[in-house]
Amino acid sequence: MTALPEPGIPTAGPAETTLGGHVLGQLRRLGAVVGLSETDTALYGQVLLDSLAGAARRPLSLPPASPSFLSDDHSPVEFSLACTPDSVPALRVLVEPGWAHGDMGDSARAGLDAIRAMAVRWSFPTDQLDALEDLFFPAGAEGPLALWYALDLRAGKAPGVKVYLNPSAAGPEHAARTVEEALRRLGYGKAFAELPPAAGYPFLALDLGAWASPRTKVYVKHARMSADDACALGRSSGSAADIRYFFHAVAGSLPPFDQGLDGTARLLRRPALTCHSFTGGASEPSGFTLHIPVRDYVRDDEEALARATAVLTRFGMDPTALRRSLHALTRRRLDDGAGLIAYLALVYERNRPPRITAYLSSEAYAVRPPQEQYPRLDLGLHDALRVS
Repeated sequence: MTALPEPGIPTAGPAETTLGGHVLGQLRRLGAVVGLSETDTALYGQVLLDSLAGAARRPLSLPPASPSFLSDDHSPVEFSLACTPDSVPALRVLVEPGWAHGDMGDSARAGLDAIRAMAVRWSFPTDQLDALEDLFFPAGAEGPLALWYALDLRAGKAPGVKVYLNPSAAGPEHAARTVEEALRRLGYGKAFAELPPAAGYPFLALDLGAWASPRTKVYVKHARMSADDACALGRSSGSAADIRYFFHAVAGSLPPFDQGLDGTARLLRRPALTCHSFTGGASEPSGFTLHIPVRDYVRDDEEALARATAVLTRFGMDPTALRRSLHALTRRRLDDGAGLIAYLALVYERNRPPRITAYLSSEAYAVRPPQEQYPRLDLGLHDALRVS
């Protein structure tokens, strides 16, 4: 029996490229890069398509169904590679399942339905998410998102599932209170006091499903961050020299890096984020992540890849998989756009080596043009970005 199109969602003709076809092809090619079998990628691809529902059949010839905050071109799917020394990178996929719904309430319901379907498929509880429903899905919820999920894809195994919630659902003025109450309900009553000063709280995230140590994570936005700021925030988790190197290597020690009025180099465009994770009911963070939006501090993706290569090499990781992943995502020249590599992150978790994560855009709808005002850095990156 032929499935009927969902009301209000256009369906592509037989010769048109759809959103689902675009991201499914990317997932299959990325899976091959990291060694996932065709069986694995077929399963994960079906979960992705099921969660997008009718929106997966929407033709790419139409504009995005909503102004998704997930990516610059409003694609509801983003990929990432989590790299560690001496191992194959882990592939993740981030999805906004309610992307096609303009109303935040409808988007939330679609997202919750997708998570509960996964819970049935992979037999994991959703009690933590259920305990937060009234906080993050109030009547008249505000944007820019209702619920995202990420799958940590694992060969031959159930994935790890992460759920991302919007602390500003009841208004940005209530975000801090929402985060504090959510942490209290989840058993981290004193954790909010351990968070740094914030210019905003973009996400609260939960690990669901197959995780050795499930985390609750709070993301914090930082305006005008400097390398000294980054080192102070991560001082209990990682080496100050490594954090300083990462900051300058990703954001740039040469133009287009911005100088503040006091002469200190600061991120004056899109702000940095930090992520603070909590496990086992302890109030002290068990992990720290520094996220820098590299796409806003480079001329193009060729330069972003050079910076990522320098960072991966510094931390003892092979950049080959990242290069191959970019070719798996797109056939365009890297110097034709700035945004295929959206963020680079330095991740510290207790009792584990540092990890570098590259967040990769699907570019389903548009390629962000090069930032021509930025001069190209022709120096060797390992020398130009060497910071003590």
